[in-house]
Amino acid sequence: MGRVDGKVVMVTGAASGLGRAQATLLAREGASVVATDVNEAGGAALAQELGAPACFLHHDVRDEASWQHAMAETLRRFGRLDALVNNAGIVVLATIEDTTLEQWRAVQAVNADGVFLGCKHAIPALRQGGGGSIVNLSSAAALVGTPAFAAYAASKGAVRSLSKTVAVHCTLRGDAIRCNSIHPGGIDTPMLQGLGALAAKAAPLALELLAKQTAARVGKPDDVAELVLYLVSDASSLVTGAEIAIDAGMTAA
Repeated sequence: MGRVDGKVVMVTGAASGLGRAQATLLAREGASVVATDVNEAGGAALAQELGAPACFLHHDVRDEASWQHAMAETLRRFGRLDALVNNAGIVVLATIEDTTLEQWRAVQAVNADGVFLGCKHAIPALRQGGGGSIVNLSSAAALVGTPAFAAYAASKGAVRSLSKTVAVHCTLRGDAIRCNSIHPGGIDTPMLQGLGALAAKAAPLALELLAKQTAARVGKPDDVAELVLYLVSDASSLVTGAEIAIDAGMTAA
């Protein structure tokens, strides 16, 4: 028996990086995974790799109609939803003075609006099935000052606070729905690799931050996936409203 055997789990931003690792581990542990992304090729390749009953849905987390379609299609195919992993996210490397309004809005749209819409539309689906788990990917940048990533840090701070609010909302309603946030530090993903290359050319301040994040060791996507698996599983039935850092001690110093 897998740790999430029989559960139906939606993972956003599943075509690469952290999302791909999460979807793969959850499927291996018995879940029916609904992998979503705007990356059609990557998402389709993942679904083929995982095999049935996993499936891929094209899904833009910024768009409410896209969320409504993804939820409806999940319920049509599987009849229930047991967990949502709000993983999709983007980052812009810029200080508060250098960040344009367009950059700010683009980051908030994916990282903050996307999580808001996910929670909003997942709650009724989870309630219909008797409860479940929402796991929101925040960041260590939500726990400490990160001047090189102004828009990103703000968006992940919103995710942190929203997760607690959702947890309390569901508890007060008597719903068996848990909501927690995860705060990764330096994780070896295409996003981190791209930031490192950009920072080396244009942003020494970001290099300092990246050095701090990776001082102990660079995490692997599977490290985060294991934590996601725990929060989706029934083993974490008493865990809600928590913010869990997974950063090799970066935010403890």
